[in-house]
Amino acid sequence: MKLTLSQIRKNAVNKPFEFDEMVNVSDLETMNNDIREIKPVRVHGKADIQGDQFFFSFTIEGEMILPCARTLVDVPYPFSIKADEIFTTSSYYGSDEAEHEIHLIDGEVLDLTPYIEENIILEIPFRVFSNEADPEGGAPSQGNGWEFVSEDVKVEKTIDPRLRKLESLLENKKKEK
Repeated sequence: MKLTLSQIRKNAVNKPFEFDEMVNVSDLETMNNDIREIKPVRVHGKADIQGDQFFFSFTIEGEMILPCARTLVDVPYPFSIKADEIFTTSSYYGSDEAEHEIHLIDGEVLDLTPYIEENIILEIPFRVFSNEADPEGGAPSQGNGWEFVSEDVKVEKTIDPRLRKLESLLENKKKEK
């Protein structure tokens, strides 16, 4: 989402500059995070100007697909993020501005896309769960030589036939005591 400074200055004379756009953030799918799919997000908000500083207050709305923490199936996760960013054109940009997270605008075009992506990444939940009890395409509950067993199910102890002779040795020791 690119905005020119002249466009913002021209439209923000007596009132804040307002914007409402759909932004493609599909680059997030290729990054090393849990986002499997994300459709274009809606970004709407306003920008105020005070001297050399541009104050952006906007909301990011969309939906991302994340893996279920239990079954690894796709879980749609809708989100709405409120964000505030401050930019400056001042050539006296120093460590004090960096400490307050004031971003320097280089040139005449301001690209909000990296800040939109950053806010989305910061809002990815630690884990999500599918509402379905037994989703199709989820993690398998049994495989070649193994089976998932919950705590509720009692499992009969079966002894490997190769170790049966060792069991008889243990019984002999118990009899001797």
